[in-house]
Parts: sequence; structure tokens; C-alpha cells
Amino acid sequence: MEKTGAQLVIDFLRHHNVEVVFGYPGGAILPVYDEIFKSGIKHILVRHEQGAIHAAEGYAKATGKVGVCIATSGPGATNIVTGLADAKLDSVPIVAITGQVPTALIGTDAFQEADIYGISIPVTKYNNLVRNVDDLAGALEEAYFIASSGRPGPALVDIPKDVQTALTSHTEFQVDPVIARRYKALNDVDGDIDTLVKAINEAKRPLLYVGGGAITSNAHLEVKRLAESANIPVTMTLMGLGAFPKRHPLSLGMLGMHGTVYANQAVSNCDLLIALGARFDDRVTGKLETFASQAKIAHVDIDRAEIDKLVKVDYPIAGDLKNVLQSILSEVTYQERDEWFSQLLDWKTKHPLKYHKENGVIKPQYFLEKLDEATGGDAILTTEVGQHQMWAAQYYHYANPRSFLTSGGLGTMGFGFPAAIGAKFACPDRTVIAIAGDGSIQMNIQELGTVAMYGVNVKIVILNNGFLGMVRQWQEMFFDSKFSNTHFTFNPDFVKLAEAYGLKGMKITKESEVEEGIDFILKSDQGVILDVMIPEEEKVFPMVPSGASIYEMIDIDD
Repeated sequence: MEKTGAQLVIDFLRHHNVEVVFGYPGGAILPVYDEIFKSGIKHILVRHEQGAIHAAEGYAKATGKVGVCIATSGPGATNIVTGLADAKLDSVPIVAITGQVPTALIGTDAFQEADIYGISIPVTKYNNLVRNVDDLAGALEEAYFIASSGRPGPALVDIPKDVQTALTSHTEFQVDPVIARRYKALNDVDGDIDTLVKAINEAKRPLLYVGGGAITSNAHLEVKRLAESANIPVTMTLMGLGAFPKRHPLSLGMLGMHGTVYANQAVSNCDLLIALGARFDDRVTGKLETFASQAKIAHVDIDRAEIDKLVKVDYPIAGDLKNVLQSILSEVTYQERDEWFSQLLDWKTKHPLKYHKENGVIKPQYFLEKLDEATGGDAILTTEVGQHQMWAAQYYHYANPRSFLTSGGLGTMGFGFPAAIGAKFACPDRTVIAIAGDGSIQMNIQELGTVAMYGVNVKIVILNNGFLGMVRQWQEMFFDSKFSNTHFTFNPDFVKLAEAYGLKGMKITKESEVEEGIDFILKSDQGVILDVMIPEEEKVFPMVPSGASIYEMIDIDD
């Protein structure tokens, strides 16, 4: 039976049991939207295409499933490019479907034409400009398969308007067998497991360095079993938070530029560093030449290109992390390592995370501590990018994976709020809280319309200091306090803005109001804004200056 290209898009979504898509219609994608209207597919109309792809990212990060977004041609398609780049760096499985001008007009500078195929090549795992409707089913299926296979990432399928309306009898969703074999082979383990096990059992000062890959591969239980069965302390990257319970006795929290002093000291003094699904990002390593200089290094990653890319490793293991750890677990032995744990305890005691309380004002660290206490560390937190992101990473104790959704690689302001919308659609029974700064929330604040339209019970917390906080911190510390274009001399009244959308809002200015504010957001049955006024000069500590070694940390008392 013949079907149109637009009908194939709907069949594709049903074929993969896609629960929700996020999008924004326009002329070049109207045939698909006409079929959406007929189909009953759950579609969420956002207020900007960037909101659509970040919501799809939030959905994907919260579930591990593929997130789907739809946009029209030209500016609609180019508005999702930032999200594609964000998903590429953070390994998020996304299928983006865009409309394109009719095939006869491609290359003519037609109205709302943009070469999204060419534009998106650097920021996608797969993309395809489908010029023939007979190729559409295969292109959609390959996009989904490649986005979700191996190291996940974004895929884009660009569909000209006439391809959407053309008929085809090629309606089966099949992946080229060669492509399928190549991607399935990535799950095979390639490396000397026995040698790594021997190194683990003989190490005096081992350390697990856990990245986002542990969450992506659903290997968090195996990570916990390895840490406990071999008695190895654990530190996590920003993207790895939640892969290991933060309150666990073996946890050292986050490492890197704004990690704990004791995590960074552990990296700098361990004799075996075991990187699990991490990529040695510059925010983690600091000065590469001195990173883990006393250690042999093992690296387990599904992406072979990451191994030896930045740091030469002694024990390379390529393959799916869950499979690798399952192979290791039965072979490792428990070691007491009393001297190592005594040293770690000494660092923890001397250099805890800390901040200075001050005259009843609201310290953001205190707010996050009270939020953690009120939720038991069990809420899903999304963040924008900046100081609030780091405070949320430091002071909230994530107990489970897929509970901290943030933009790690690209550092995208505007990510967190729409990501929270996507996460709430993914996990309607969980509390979802978007942590933002007053600068970053305004990047995609128009998505309040989406929250109001669909009754999305997302709690928005704005840590409001009237500045682009992290940039201000750098300007104060490294640019002689020349605050060039970082001060918001005018911000909207966020409470009134919430009310303008039919939502509720509350502003708190004193420490004594924090518990009331948290109670307000947690008990609300609709989307709310809590505007939390914090000191403009408050900084994130500890901090490793750019280019320094990670043991050269500036702490609050320095």
C-alpha cells in the first residue's frame, strides 16, 4: 500500500512507540503537521524551536530513550542547531525532523531555504537530505538507529515539502545491514580485561573516575558493585553525577574545576585512575601534563576515538561500559587500603565544601542544602549554565542516575528550563525543578507559555544576583573587577511575569524565608517561579584557575 512521506513520518513515530514530540510548525513542514493533526500523536507546541530540541534533550536524558523534535525549514531548522551541538557533546540521542523547500527550489535561495544538511554536519552523528520519497523510511530508521547506538548523539532528517506529499510503496523501516553490523560491533569488548583486573587488585591507591557514559550505558549498578566489591573511592564528572550515590561513604563528589578539594587531591595522588565513560574534558583535567601524574590510567569507553585522544592510557578497554564491568566484577577482590582511606579522610576533614553565612541573606549553597533536605535528593534537577549550575552540582546529593540534567560539554544557557519541561513529560510522577540564574532563565523564558498551555508542573528556581554570575566571578578574580557588560541593571519582576502567564510566583530575600519558599514550590500543583535573591558577589569555590593543575585550587579561605 502506498503512503505519503508525511504519513511515513507518523508511522515511524508509532513504530518506535515515541510518546511525545516537541515542535513548532511552518510552511515547509505543514504536510507532516497535517498528519499529526489526524494521528493523535502527542505533540507539544513550544514557543521557540530551541525550546523544542532542549525539551527533547530533557526527555532523552531523563529516560534514556530517543528524544524527537520537529521544525520547519530555514530559521526553524537553524534555531535547533545549538541543541544539536549540545546533544552531540553530551551524547544525547535525538532525532530532529525538519521541513525543507521543494526539491526543485533547493539551491535557489528560495524563501526560508537554508542548507541545514550542510550546516548540521559537524554537530550530528547522522544527517540526510531526503530527495526521493522512496528513501525516506530508510533514512528515518537509520537516523533513529544511529542516534541510539554506540555512543548516542543527534541525527537530523531534512524532508523537502514535495517529498512529504509524494507517494511511495517503500514503507518498511529497515537499516542497511552493513551499518547495523558496524554499530552493533561497538558493544563488543576490545581490550585486556585480565591485565586491568590484576592492576585493580594490586593497586594501593586506586580511584574510579566516573563520567556520563556510566549513566548512558545504564551501568550505575555495576559501578556501585565495583566500588564496593573492590573497596575503591569514587569521583564523578559533572555529567556523571547520579551514577554513584553522592552520600555513599566511598563517594568523593565531583572532581575538576569546581570539584571538591579531596576529589582533586585523590586524582593527583592515586596510583591507578580508572576512567569509566569519561572523556578527560579540560574542565576535569586542568593542566594535562600534571593530571594524575602519579597514576597508571585505565580508560573504558564505547567510543574508541576518545581513548588516547587527550591522555595516554595504560589500560585501554573499548566497549559498552556495562558489559566491561560485568566482565570485571567477578574477578576483582576486596582490599582494605587503610592508608589510602586514612589520607582521603584527612583531606575531607581539612577541606570540606563550605561557605560563609552572612547577616541573614540567602546564600545559594544554603538554599540547595535545604532543597536537598526537603526532597531527599530524589527530585530531577535541570540547570542552565553558570554559578547556579555549579552550586547545584556541589550541594545537592543526587541519589539516582538521570536526576541531574545539565549542559556539560557545550555549556548552553537556555538549556535547563525547556529540558525540565521535557523531563516532566518523561517522568510525570517525579518532582522536576529547573535551577536557573537571572541571566540564563531569560534565554528561553518564553517557554512559560508552554508550561501554562499544557499545565506542566515544573518548579523554576531563579538564583537571582543581578549579574551574569560566573562571568562576573572571572572578571573580579582575573580582570581587576572590571565588570564589563555583566550587570543586569534591569530585570523583570519574575513573580509578575509568572502571573502574566496564569502561573504562581514568590520572591524571597532573607534566609528565614527559604523553607517557606521551598514549601511553596514543592506543594504547588502547577508551574511556579521562586525568585531567590542572593548576594551579587557570591562565588563558586573551590575553583581551579584556567590552565592550572587541578591540585592548585583556590578555596574560599584563600
